[in-house]
Amino acid sequence: MRLYAVTDRMWLGQNSLPEQVEECIRGGATCIQIREKDISFDEYVKLAIEIKKVTGKHDIPFIVNDDTDVAIACKADGIHVGQHDMQAGEVRKKAGGNMIIGVSAQNVEQAVLAEGMGADYIGVGAVFSTATKADASDVTYETLKAICEAVSIPVVAIGGISKNNIMELKGSGADGVAVVSAIFAQENIYEAAKELRALSDSCFG
Repeated sequence: MRLYAVTDRMWLGQNSLPEQVEECIRGGATCIQIREKDISFDEYVKLAIEIKKVTGKHDIPFIVNDDTDVAIACKADGIHVGQHDMQAGEVRKKAGGNMIIGVSAQNVEQAVLAEGMGADYIGVGAVFSTATKADASDVTYETLKAICEAVSIPVVAIGGISKNNIMELKGSGADGVAVVSAIFAQENIYEAAKELRALSDSCFG
């Protein structure tokens, strides 16, 4: 969870998404989540399989956002669901015991409930304002810290995190950060990931 990178094809440029993911991992990402909203099931599965080959080569977890069917079809390591998606217990029944399950939470009650239903980690945000997810609710530092204290599973902070504000999360108890544009929107993905990994290690290590 130290540096959890979430893909976004908005900034592909000259490279394919698997190539960008490769650079991201080489720079220090410890987990990759694929997030797609506007492609067909078959396209999603095909792309997910290509990226899983990259994460598998580097032996880091590959997580699918929201779509349990895609996660099962591509044999992903995990699935991440939001508050308006399937609950962790339902995902576990459908996906089986080996699937890593992450759940988004904005308050202590949601986080505790998710852990009780079998979640393996909690994603908390948005800790800063973010253009990537316009409907994300803001979560204060105090709430992030309270969630970290209330659960025994890893917590990853997400939302508007960049190299300029990551150190503001120091002392919260989080295990790491999830980022999108702070890596994938940058001209040099490898260098961006490398810098963020060093900052993450300093902040949460």
